Amino acid sequence: MKEDKFNKIVQENSERIRRICRYYNSNVQDQDDMFQEILINIWKSLDNFRGDASISTWIYRIAVNTALTYTGKAYKNMKLTININDVSQVNILDFDHDTESKEKVESQFEALQNELNTLSVIDKSLISLTLEGLSMKEIAQVIGITEPNVKVKIHRIKQQLKENLTASNHETK
Repeated sequence: MKEDKFNKIVQENSERIRRICRYYNSNVQDQDDMFQEILINIWKSLDNFRGDASISTWIYRIAVNTALTYTGKAYKNMKLTININDVSQVNILDFDHDTESKEKVESQFEALQNELNTLSVIDKSLISLTLEGLSMKEIAQVIGITEPNVKVKIHRIKQQLKENLTASNHETK
């Protein structure tokens, strides 16, 4: 029974977990190790899942906490690695990709990635969950802060990113 439940969870959430691993580590081998560590933690915690949150929120919480723990003491310098293909459905800064050239979109994306890596660890976690398309309520459950606090923090992060990207865009012109 536990094994069947675990296999179903892995089957339904594997790509979601892989994206979290990619967000928190750019090295493919380390991503695979992190993925395995997350699966181990899901297995260990499966009997304790009470259903207070959705299974996907519970999976995100385990994945993010494991990713942060996995990166160890280096988490303060951790790089958030995003892939332009992973975030095509979520555009956190509302770039108008339809009217932009491919080169300009890639340039904006690279600048965004650089700015994301100046964020604090908690801000990186908030943004990675936003990129995953989680609701404010789900992010609050994963991170362990109130929903209004999540909304304020994400709004401030987006504003900071927009200001920094706009300023750097003007400098390069």
